[in-house]
Amino acid sequence: MLRSMYSAVSGLKAHQARMDVIGNNIANVNTVGYKASRMTFKEIFNQTIKGASAPQGNGGGTNPQQIGLGVAIASIDTLFTRGGAQRTDNPTDLSIDGNGFFIVSNGGANLYTRAGNFSFDSHGDLVTPDGYKVLGWMSTDGKTINTDTGNLVPISLKNWSSINPATTTQLEIGGNLNASTAINGTISYNILVYDSQGGSHIATLTFTRTNASTWNWGVSSSDPAISSITGSGTLTFGADGKIAPNTTATGTLTFNMNTTVTNANIGPVSLDLSKLTMFSSETDLRELSKDGNEAGSLESINIDKYGVVSGIYSNGRRQIIGQIAIADFQNPMGLEKIGNTMFINTVNSGDPMIGTAGTATRGAINPGTLEMSNVDLANEFADMIVTERGFQANAKIITTSDEILQDLVNMKR
Repeated sequence: MLRSMYSAVSGLKAHQARMDVIGNNIANVNTVGYKASRMTFKEIFNQTIKGASAPQGNGGGTNPQQIGLGVAIASIDTLFTRGGAQRTDNPTDLSIDGNGFFIVSNGGANLYTRAGNFSFDSHGDLVTPDGYKVLGWMSTDGKTINTDTGNLVPISLKNWSSINPATTTQLEIGGNLNASTAINGTISYNILVYDSQGGSHIATLTFTRTNASTWNWGVSSSDPAISSITGSGTLTFGADGKIAPNTTATGTLTFNMNTTVTNANIGPVSLDLSKLTMFSSETDLRELSKDGNEAGSLESINIDKYGVVSGIYSNGRRQIIGQIAIADFQNPMGLEKIGNTMFINTVNSGDPMIGTAGTATRGAINPGTLEMSNVDLANEFADMIVTERGFQANAKIITTSDEILQDLVNMKR
């Protein structure tokens, strides 16, 4: 039998496989986070008709004579070029601007994906459309996250649907006391504090100018729930209008509550006045920082470029809930596709390098967007034409080889 026929058969198989790859790419042209594949060919081993010979005497050397025996698949590579970002403005739609993969799990091995079309399920877990839970780290205090631990857990709102009331224990006041205020003149400023049940109460700080550089301050309240308040001090300003060195600009406000009105407590409140100034401009006092809050319920969530998930509550407070983890690999092309736009690591991809977005080789998260498929239709159609012609050419080799065999059989007639 003719070698050309079997070479052409291998060509048909290889070009059919390439057409399968192209077809899958085109089918997934609108799949979120899809990474296109490409196929390359390699020749199969050759049959050596005559080996090479070295030059001898006056004769020159000869090259080897070989006949190729067909083609095979060299590789099917996943192309991890970044797809375009499609803006959705959905806060749980995420894309990665650079390298990296989201880490998801359904109780088994960790899987990796570039598709960030996530949502929260009825249990408050952040999940993929197929129910895989998005992994990361959770906060324990609403303020910080420990990302040093290797234990990834599902990102969940389960324990963050509300925020408990908290009493005010810290208050920092800044701004300006008008240097034109007359001696014995007073300036009052109302402060809002919260009790242990989340109730709000008004107290008044009164600043009385005693001489050119000194002010006394005290506190009072007409709130029926507050029976009395203690707290006072003296502020001394330098020629530059700032608190003079070695001047105590802090104090403690102690609230005594009227138990016939409420059984809640306030404070004690640490008061910091060190940021006050005395310039020749209008009085402008403001709260720089304060803790304490009323009870609140979760109204919305926000995810930033580092993957930090924050809750925004009805009382105006914001808490850090968790942080989404990102994994990168030494060789992303070594990952294995398992369907649903998911990958698993292999011995050739290397172990996942897990960390936060925007650090090391990991890209930042772009919230409110989805990564589109990186399929290039123009390139796919061009490859389709070339593949089709390659298939036709190999088919023609088979028919021509058949005609040669037919002519050979007919020689006996």
